[in-house]
Amino acid sequence: MSLGDQVAKNIPYLRRYARALTGSQNTGDAFVQATLEAALADDDLRETLASGRVPLYRAFNKVWSSAYLEIAGSSAGKSEHEVAANMRLRAVTPLNRQALLLTTLEDFSIEETGMIMDMDPSDVTALVQEAVDEIERETTTNVLIIEDEPLISMQLEDLVTSLGHEICGTAATRTQAQAVVAERTPGLVLADIQLADGSSGLDAVDDILAIGSVPVIFITAYPERLLTGDRPEPTYLVTKPFQEATVRAAISQALFFGSSRPLD
Repeated sequence: MSLGDQVAKNIPYLRRYARALTGSQNTGDAFVQATLEAALADDDLRETLASGRVPLYRAFNKVWSSAYLEIAGSSAGKSEHEVAANMRLRAVTPLNRQALLLTTLEDFSIEETGMIMDMDPSDVTALVQEAVDEIERETTTNVLIIEDEPLISMQLEDLVTSLGHEICGTAATRTQAQAVVAERTPGLVLADIQLADGSSGLDAVDDILAIGSVPVIFITAYPERLLTGDRPEPTYLVTKPFQEATVRAAISQALFFGSSRPLD
């Protein structure tokens, strides 16, 4: 596989990570672009990218660590959500969230995460625990689960309630989701894409976002349908089968930034 093909294969997942880390598609993509530009300007770095995901994420981490305050500091021409995300970035150096997202959403080992973040594995473990503790301290909200597989829906219910949140409703179809939202607007949505009656979780979420800004986490067995680069993509996208820690990390990030980026 050529270097270009190797990098191209991993870019959709790096973009997913960057969006989840920054809370913004535009800001996340700015870091990914800066990473690729750095690789093009550095022969040694470009060669290391051929060896897989770890060097690519490591290169991204160096760009993020050195430049995120500068990018976060500018709000010109950005949406209300992006400005809010930037304000949070200025206030927090999210090393613990990086460690949690890398080991859950991106499924790197503690050792690989240490290589990416240039840290000892024991320090990574401590950061992950800090992130978990932070999740437990976060303000609770009410959650709508849009999922047509009963066992998965129940698993998500148990997970959400274990974090101290309340379930405001569950739905297996777009129509059911509309009925729940008509009674109570959720503070967070967990949504599958393919629903029981052939309706779309994307459409169900669009209905909700037409009412107000709500953080949304998509949970799907078909991430490639959304990681295309052809349209605004979900900020928070978890792949089935999922680890509960992955969903916990996504919930933490979604509530940290407090609003979602609607799909156009």
